[in-house]
Amino acid sequence: MIGFLTKRILQAIFTVLVVTLVVAFAIRLTGDPALISAQGGGTVTEADLQRIRVALGVDRPFYVQYLGFLKGLLTLDFGRSFVGGTPVSQLIGTALPATLTLAFASLFVSIVLSIPLGVKAATTRGKWPDQAIRIFSLIGLSFPNFWLATMLVLLFAIALQWLPPSGYDGFSSYIMPAVTMGLILTATNVRLVRTTMLDTLRSQYVMVARAKGLSETKVLYKHALRNCAIVLLTFLGVQFGGLLGGIVVVERVFNWPGMGTLAFDAVAARDYPVLQSVITVLSALIIGVNLLIDLAYGLIDPRIRTQ
Repeated sequence: MIGFLTKRILQAIFTVLVVTLVVAFAIRLTGDPALISAQGGGTVTEADLQRIRVALGVDRPFYVQYLGFLKGLLTLDFGRSFVGGTPVSQLIGTALPATLTLAFASLFVSIVLSIPLGVKAATTRGKWPDQAIRIFSLIGLSFPNFWLATMLVLLFAIALQWLPPSGYDGFSSYIMPAVTMGLILTATNVRLVRTTMLDTLRSQYVMVARAKGLSETKVLYKHALRNCAIVLLTFLGVQFGGLLGGIVVVERVFNWPGMGTLAFDAVAARDYPVLQSVITVLSALIIGVNLLIDLAYGLIDPRIRTQ
């Protein structure tokens, strides 16, 4: 176990370093942040732009800037934003909890919906409940998240006035963003649970459990579903990364003050420190979640723990 953890941690560190290097190089191809900072200031000379570059620290060679970022990363000092000079760690400290809580709320919605629907579809294969659930999942896959978010706002915030249209204030503000992301994830997870359950229900140990007289609920959820959990858990780890990447659109629609909004604003302002730091933190989170999922395999399946 120690050797496995050491290997995975070293792989995670190397992956994060590669991500930071690629991002640091790529965002510097987007343009000169001094030009953005100088906009609205009247006539700007090259000398003025050079002074701004010196003040922002982008006049130094690329490798010097990158090594300085890595040095600050060791102490969680991400520098200061080019816009306003606010410490980047402070901006992330405000945005990260909003994104994480919304991401986990979306996963919760997806799990609560997809597991019973997937099991129901598998146990009624070829019948009308199975057909209805499969149609629902197909429709869910066809919905763009920004369209679904807009429709929910029009219905529940404007027409019915049940929920706030935007913002980050209390439980009610989570409902529409979490449902938007959760329904789209559910469309995929239902099909996954259905497929894996169909394979599992044909296994010999399921027939033995039924022969022992166990209730159908216990057979499905205690024996069959547990063996499907490995596949579902793996896919949820992949979805978590996609969720953090795709949540930016939903955050913009609902004016959610998360990491996606922070990254979007940083791109527009060519705010190197903020964008580098946001992507680094999100990459580390995705890698960390996948490491935790690998460790969780042993809790679900004793055979993996033995190996």
